[in-house]
Amino acid sequence: MKKLVFIGVILAAVGVVVGLILSAPKPLSNAFLSKLPEGNVASGEQVFWAGGCTSCHAAPKSKGVEKLVLSGGLELKTPFGIFRTPNISPHELQGIGGWSLGDFANAMKRGLRPDGAHYYPAFPYTTYTKMADKDVADLWAYMKTLPKSSKQVGDHSISFPFNIRRGLGLWKFLYLSSDPVLSVDETDKPLLRGRYLVEALAHCGECHTPRNSIGGMDKTRWLAGGVGPEGKEKIPNITPHKDGLGDWSVADIINGLETGFTPEYDSFGSSMADVQENMAKLSDGDRAAIAAYLKIVPPIKGKP
Repeated sequence: MKKLVFIGVILAAVGVVVGLILSAPKPLSNAFLSKLPEGNVASGEQVFWAGGCTSCHAAPKSKGVEKLVLSGGLELKTPFGIFRTPNISPHELQGIGGWSLGDFANAMKRGLRPDGAHYYPAFPYTTYTKMADKDVADLWAYMKTLPKSSKQVGDHSISFPFNIRRGLGLWKFLYLSSDPVLSVDETDKPLLRGRYLVEALAHCGECHTPRNSIGGMDKTRWLAGGVGPEGKEKIPNITPHKDGLGDWSVADIINGLETGFTPEYDSFGSSMADVQENMAKLSDGDRAAIAAYLKIVPPIKGKP
């Protein structure tokens, strides 16, 4: 009996050590950070719109140029608790004005705060981790030009055990990957661009792919539709299945992203209206690339 207890204690201790190792923050190396290029503001603006930063970080109900004030404050009431989008304006105290490019890169590609703690994946770093280094630097350069906001946003209200941030390291071990979701023809540059926009910058899968009970994306049902972050809104299937975009042509998708109208002349609604507003600011080529990618996604029947 004593031997069994001893073995149990040893196994528990090993489990704790392994858990601590797997859950530890894994920041970008200093060598990597030292090679980040100098950002270009003009290019960063395009990255900004593709990334949809205003959709979550502008003050709720903002319109027009007000959306460039990234004061945060949007509340997402999810099964895990309430997430509040932070102020990411260049304000030195309430925003991210005191950050370095390295801090920003670690947030985007590793989901880490400047103090090394894990961010919750309500911030879609699981997708942004696929971003090109240049785009990270360009986005940082552009964001530094935006208006400052002194608005203070409260912390999240998360239930146990999800309020233990260290545990997010184990979640990242399962779900944080920079590998592409789909293989495409590597010689087809527009298709590669479309994959990059959908799978990385525009983070379409974050809403349009169903999730499991701990919030991980079910990539076997990539873009087949899901439930909104608050468990209410039904996010549509955007695969080429007849339940999704099967009846849409490439031209229909391009037109929808530019104008906000479906082939039936209905208009995009709910959160997709904000996304479309961002997509309209991209180049014609980028919208065409997104459409090309969406047409080669495996068609999957949406769930009722």
